[in-house]
Amino acid sequence: MDIGIIGLPQTGKKTLFQLLAGSGALEKRHDPMKSIRGMAEVQDPRFDTLLSIYSPRKHTRARIEFTLLPRIEARNISESDLFDEMVDADALCHVVRVFEDDAIYHTSGSVNHQRDIEFVNSELILHDLLFIEKRLERIKSKLKKMKDEAAVGERELLEGLKTHLEDEQPLRLFSLSRDDEKVLASYPLLTRKQLIVVLNVSDDQLGDDSILPGLKERYEALNIFFVRVPAKAELEIASLESEEERVAFMKEMGIDHPALHTLTRACIEALGLVSFFTVTGGELRQWFVPKGSTALRAAGTIHSDLERGFIRAEVTKFEDLVRLGSEEKAKSEGKHYVKGRDYTVEDGDILHVRFNV
Repeated sequence: MDIGIIGLPQTGKKTLFQLLAGSGALEKRHDPMKSIRGMAEVQDPRFDTLLSIYSPRKHTRARIEFTLLPRIEARNISESDLFDEMVDADALCHVVRVFEDDAIYHTSGSVNHQRDIEFVNSELILHDLLFIEKRLERIKSKLKKMKDEAAVGERELLEGLKTHLEDEQPLRLFSLSRDDEKVLASYPLLTRKQLIVVLNVSDDQLGDDSILPGLKERYEALNIFFVRVPAKAELEIASLESEEERVAFMKEMGIDHPALHTLTRACIEALGLVSFFTVTGGELRQWFVPKGSTALRAAGTIHSDLERGFIRAEVTKFEDLVRLGSEEKAKSEGKHYVKGRDYTVEDGDILHVRFNV
């Protein structure tokens, strides 16, 4: 899972990146026009609970890759290199400045989070529209020379997408058939990606409950996910050596969950994923699959051999395991289930895949 971090200059992108990937992931003299990658472990309280129940010799948390992409500016918005790097991301995380600080300039001369959200959304739509218009020109030119049913179908699809974008609607809202998905699979269309907007607030704005509900209501139809993070304050707290001090400061500031937890959960929700756990060979591990995935697909996520030689999946529900205290107790209480390859994996399942190759 790769999340691309984008935004205008001086919005706190680097600060957020450091919070997620650790301060060591960012070079001291980072070039803002170059991307940099970092890994973050998913902080899931259920994983910690399973650690205490199973006491495994080894444990591996799920990880998300975050890519700090070149900053967006009016003069570079049309440069292909900037957008090429966005194409590789599974979702985009747009960092928007809400905090006020006279010592930090804003490229537009003032802080206005709604204006900045609209600007970036418009530029992403424009990028996709320009690509589709060029592609349509090529297809129309081709059809003048020869008949091609596939090209005719693609032209009709792209004309529908063009109209959709001209109405200022992102392509993630456009209903696509499986055949349409195949046609568009290799296209660098950015508005097909899920978008998470991170509102970078100051610590004194944490108690302002007027910002988030209004934005959610305004952009609900565009399927945009919003989270609020006091990035600067959290980075200062993260630098404290004592875990006890960090927890105390966060509680005092009214921060319920660290940015890492808040944003990773938003990314997982935006991408429509569920997680499951495995405990094999003395190792506890967390995995992600799309909602609706079968046990067979989950097996393939672990290893192709498990998918190829799948026999059955043994399933324990997280809630049952916690309530009963052990897998052995769950088995004796009839809460350990044997499922076939078509079983739909549910969030929090503990799976043990039986296979033979």
